[in-house]
Amino acid sequence: MINRQLINPESIVVIGASNNIQKPGGKVLKNLLDGGYAGKLYVSHPKEDEIQGIKSYKNPADLPEVELAIIAIAAKYTYDVVKLLTETKSTKAFIILSAGYSEESEEGKRLEQKIVEQVNAYDAALIGPNCIGVLTPHYHGVFTLPVPPLKADGVDFISGSGATACFIMEAGIPLGLRFANVFSVGNSAQIGVEEVLEYMDENFDAGSSSRVKMLYIENIDKPQKLLKHARSLVRKGCKIVAVKAGTSEAGSRAASSHTGALASPDIAVDALFRKAGIVRAYGREDLIYIAAVFMYPELKGKNIAIITHAGGPAVMLTDALESHGLKVPPIEGEKALALKEKLFPGSSTANPIDFLATGTAEQLGEIIDAVNRDFEHIDAMAVIFGTPGLFPIFDVYQLLIEKMKHSPKPIYPVLPSILTAKEEVEMFISRGGINFPDEVQFGRALSTVFFTPAPEDIQGEQKEMNEALIRRIVEEAEDGFLLPDKVHSLLDAAGISLSPERMLNTPEEAVEFAGQIGYPVVMKVVGPVHKSDVGGISLHVKNAEQVGKEFARIMQIPGAKAVLMQPMLSGVELFAGLKKEGAFGHLVLAGLGGIYIEVLKDFNTALAPVGYAEAERMIKKLKAHKILEGVRGQKPVNISAFAENIVRLSRLCTVAPEIAELDLNPLLGNEKGVIAVDARIKLIH
Repeated sequence: MINRQLINPESIVVIGASNNIQKPGGKVLKNLLDGGYAGKLYVSHPKEDEIQGIKSYKNPADLPEVELAIIAIAAKYTYDVVKLLTETKSTKAFIILSAGYSEESEEGKRLEQKIVEQVNAYDAALIGPNCIGVLTPHYHGVFTLPVPPLKADGVDFISGSGATACFIMEAGIPLGLRFANVFSVGNSAQIGVEEVLEYMDENFDAGSSSRVKMLYIENIDKPQKLLKHARSLVRKGCKIVAVKAGTSEAGSRAASSHTGALASPDIAVDALFRKAGIVRAYGREDLIYIAAVFMYPELKGKNIAIITHAGGPAVMLTDALESHGLKVPPIEGEKALALKEKLFPGSSTANPIDFLATGTAEQLGEIIDAVNRDFEHIDAMAVIFGTPGLFPIFDVYQLLIEKMKHSPKPIYPVLPSILTAKEEVEMFISRGGINFPDEVQFGRALSTVFFTPAPEDIQGEQKEMNEALIRRIVEEAEDGFLLPDKVHSLLDAAGISLSPERMLNTPEEAVEFAGQIGYPVVMKVVGPVHKSDVGGISLHVKNAEQVGKEFARIMQIPGAKAVLMQPMLSGVELFAGLKKEGAFGHLVLAGLGGIYIEVLKDFNTALAPVGYAEAERMIKKLKAHKILEGVRGQKPVNISAFAENIVRLSRLCTVAPEIAELDLNPLLGNEKGVIAVDARIKLIH
């Protein structure tokens, strides 16, 4: 995997180097030379004696020992070169720029695997194939542009797509976003995003490592590894933002339960990111703006002062902040009036603080100082300052840079005149500033960062349950849905309360059981998947005569095998469930239940295991949370009991990982507790 030879090689060979810098082998060599690589640099090309001033080895067998090979030749020739270098030249790191492997054909996939096996046999590292390469402070091993100056206080950027990495850097650099290391992992044949993050975690140095990580991910092949190391980095003080592409609903497989239908792969990504403390972005601009917010001091509170000389952008920024949960509170009182006296007539200090198009650098300084000194309820400032081009504004941006260095409250610059004040903005960026030219994008990014929670607990709760009985039920059952009596037994063994019920085959049995549990009762069809869709649920059945009639009606439904009877209970309809989502493990879902689960889709999701604190957060974040607290005279739901069910479900899936889908819908909740009225469990061994 990742080793010193990949990160800081003492020698590099470019296989397929060229004098034509419009070819990958020529451009990567030029980038290495322009970047001032300090180690021994070799090149190899079968027809050239010298390439870009460096002696060319026509036969790679004639090369001296070399630590890192950057390969830019046709795919069909790469294995032989890798074999030669690993076996005879002590080469321990490879970057394969070439395409034509698993992304193209089955034959390419087999070739890629063969190369990986060769690299692994010699404990070497492989980036790619089909990538743009690697940028570290020690060498510029990419064949593309841009190549940003690498700064220790910049962003570590890991991308699954080379082209996307270029586009992101091109958009971020003009804003002042700085980079520390860039890894394009391509096909991730040996090293993917997860492995790079693992290396950054295990080699993290609090004094020198970058504290901002930016990820563009197309495939999460090892979600547990990503969770472990992202969470560890965040707990060490790092901040991580990621785009996960390719998780649309169209990519979800068909599901046979409410849980299965609701829990898509994209929801699994959301749950993983929340668990790890990763801020999720949904596009390149999102990614860049969130990473840029990370580069500024952390926002500690919700209240923002907007300082502007242009009304429109201030209004739009106010709307963006307020609509995403942050606040632009009024600024008033004697100190506000005193500040207003220092500004031109017509200025406003109400917040936004508008000091007009004629406002000066001196006035901007007075405002910033006053916000820091006099208005304790303000947590940060956004400064909007552009220009119509009538005169230079270097003095404003110079003052802003100085104030940002020493301000106890974060200052976020919104400098929209990127053409009219191009030179001034470039000066601002050259002195370490990062610009947010779009105020609405900035408002969304700041809010997203502020409201992303810290990493969740990954231990869960060790709930006592009859594990032996659970295992026996699961091991004896066939794949598919458990029969109702087995569902009842399994949930009882897990400590999850289920309404008394019995599967009945004759009207006489139905009448007898109804007498035992007391009227009114509920009768449900056994067989069809969605009972309500086929008229398979009878509520408030009040006497024996009605039991007989409803039994006969239900058994006429196509696919009916029996009738399930329960007492008629009351309470708020809730929902909880499990779904196994591949390598992600089990998702735990909870929300409003009954028919509303499909209509309102008011639910939250977490990645198992789930502890009490996380379960309670899932409940409190529901849109219907106020209903659960009790409104308009209704009694509240016992939130602790609801959380207990969620935690027990989380624990159950560790005891019985064969559970593919599980629905508790509805759970009926009242002030006394929560009880499951209906349950479905699907197993896949």
